[in-house]
Parts: sequence; C-alpha cells; structure tokens
Amino acid sequence: MVLGIQMWRQWRHVTKLDPDRDISSSDLETVATSGTDMLLIGGTQKVTKEKVASLVKRLEQYDIPKVQEPSSPENVVFDGVDYFFIPSVMNSSDPRWIVGLHTEWIKKWRAIFGDLPWKKIIGEAYIVLNPDSAVGKATKANTELTIEDAVAYATCSEKYLHFPIIYIEYSGTYGNPKLVKEVRHSLSEAQLFYGGGIDGRDRAREMAEYATIVVGNILYKDMKKYLETLQY
Repeated sequence: MVLGIQMWRQWRHVTKLDPDRDISSSDLETVATSGTDMLLIGGTQKVTKEKVASLVKRLEQYDIPKVQEPSSPENVVFDGVDYFFIPSVMNSSDPRWIVGLHTEWIKKWRAIFGDLPWKKIIGEAYIVLNPDSAVGKATKANTELTIEDAVAYATCSEKYLHFPIIYIEYSGTYGNPKLVKEVRHSLSEAQLFYGGGIDGRDRAREMAEYATIVVGNILYKDMKKYLETLQY
C-alpha cells in the first residue's frame, strides 16, 4: 500500500507480531482486521529472514500498514513492508546496539544493492527498562533508570540525535505510567511509543494518554483481551 509522508505519526494502536511465534490464520485475520493502525513485525529471539518473509507473505492480503523492526541485519526483508523501524538501544552498554549493527547493515546492503531506501527507514531510540526481558539481556541495557534518567535519554535522543521516534520498552511487564508521562511531556517533536504489559482496556487507556501503544504478547494468549486493548 502507498502511505503518506510520516503517516506513522498518526498511529495510536500498534500490534507487534513475532515471526518466531505461531499464530493461526483465523487469529491473524482477526488481528489484521481489528482496527489496529499498524502491524509491527519483529522479535528478539530466533528470528530469521525466512520466518519474517513467511509472516509478511501471510499478511500481504490485508490492506494495513506493515512495518519490519529487524533485530539483526541478517533478517531484513524488503518486499511486502511499508517502513523499516530501526531500533537503537540508547541505554545499552554495548555500542553495537546503538550504531554498530546499523553500520554493518549499511555496508552489506551497499556492497550488494547500492544505497538503501531511506524514505522507508525510520530510526527509533529505544529505552529498555525491563532487566528480565530478552531484549534487555541481549542488548546489555542499563535498566536501572530513574524518571530523570529516562527523560534525559529521551531528550538527548530527540534534541541531539534527532530520532523521530522514542520508544519506551518494558517488554513483557507493565511499566511506570508516571515515567511515560514525564518522558512524553519532555518531547516537543518526536513521537513516543510505549510497549510492555498492555493486556486489556484499562492499561491500554492509561498508556495511550501519553504514547502510541504497542500490543503484542496478549494476542498469543487471549484474543478477547487483545481486542479489548482497541476499546480504550
């Protein structure tokens, strides 16, 4: 589908689909036609290019924006997606997760195909806050942040590094609404995304007041609860 410039700024409810997790065709149809604004394709563990391509193929019949969020240069799939949201984990202690993997991808892509499709590539400044999450462990994130720390990371990401998206990631657990609120109020241009523990109407409503919400795990456990997250 053809998307308008920065249409992603209008999205309020995002559904994250993990290529490494099983989902039936009927559940996939329910999600794709639920009213969610976008399907975000990505995961941290055991994601391969083949799994991503298979999921994208299953989604091609649905007229809804599809965005890949790759965890590695090796699993990028260019056909069938509208945008690429490329995360940089700002509170990682390993610079590979901030800019290292990104330069590897650019070098590999340019060596084979030439320049990248930059109009489709959007940078995300991730702030990971769950120490027990797969993404927190994989990226060696310093998750022991105060609200003031998180605001500082967000401000630096927006003002110094000009990231258009700031992503507060609690990944599997419900986060601190006050932290999300303070980060939101600190931003003037960047779009704030929030992911983690949204498993029903009340939590969706609470976080949606401040951020575009990303809903993922609950759809694999309870489709009824997933649908409630759209009713905030």
